Formats: sequence, C-alpha cells, structure tokens
Amino acid sequence: MHVAVPSPTGGARPGGSPADLAAVWAVITGMYHAFTAGDRPRIDSFLDTDVTVFDSATPDLISGKTELDDVRDQRPPAEAGPRETGLEAHGETIDVFGHLALARYWLRVDYASLPARMLRNTAVLRRVDDSWQIIHLHEDLQHDLVNGIPHNFPAGR
Repeated sequence: MHVAVPSPTGGARPGGSPADLAAVWAVITGMYHAFTAGDRPRIDSFLDTDVTVFDSATPDLISGKTELDDVRDQRPPAEAGPRETGLEAHGETIDVFGHLALARYWLRVDYASLPARMLRNTAVLRRVDDSWQIIHLHEDLQHDLVNGIPHNFPAGR
C-alpha cells in the first residue's frame, strides 16, 4: 500500500496522519465491498447526500443520491448485463487537507464473461465528525489497460 507522507516543502502534497489515511482508504474499500455484496444502503452510507459522480458508464455528471438512484435503476439487471465477479482498489495516493481528503487510485473490475477493466478513480472526501464521506467520485476509463481493449465494449458499472 502506498502511503503519502507530509511534504517537507509544505507544497500541495500534505499526506496525512496514518490514522486519517487508513480511515479514508477504509471508506473507499468499504464502498466497493458493499458493491460486490449488492448492499446499496451500505454503499450509500459512504456517500454524502449531495455527492456528485462521474460514473464510467454514464456521460453526465450525477448530482445527489436521487440522480444516482435513477442511474442505478436504469442499469440492466445483473443477469442481463456483464456480471462483475470482483473489484480490487489499489495503488492509492491519499492526501488530507484539514477536513478534506483527496484519494487517487486504480480499480480493477473483473467479469464472468468479459475481460477485466481498469478504471482510474479520484475521490474527494469530507470529514464529518469522526468519519469520512465521499462528496465527489470520478471514474475514468479511456481504454482497458489490462487487455488493451477500446472503451466501447459493454459497460457493466
């Protein structure tokens, strides 16, 4: 696991305390564990009510949980679309700026009948009391970095 450390120059890369870095990463990985379990309420527990999302399979900015639910409800059912068999978030770089955190990481998505995909992700989190919530999530797939497949094959997420 890559852990950012405070910048000795006081630059834009502050890193963060080990506890904050671990807590931010636990939110990210917890969200994906909830996704693989099909637990939408648990996924939502990691998201701010007004979260914004650039979803890899949706061209528009999603604003808030109501719009996110609309996008989710329009996706094909699991049995009709590509079935995901695993998600692995890795390669994280996390920085904490007071009550905000910026996490950049890779997400590998494995499928039952399609090649794996790699997504570049950026999450912005806000500290709420003693926990962190995602206020913005940006998923980016330009092409499949695992297999060299162009972006235009069916999206499952």
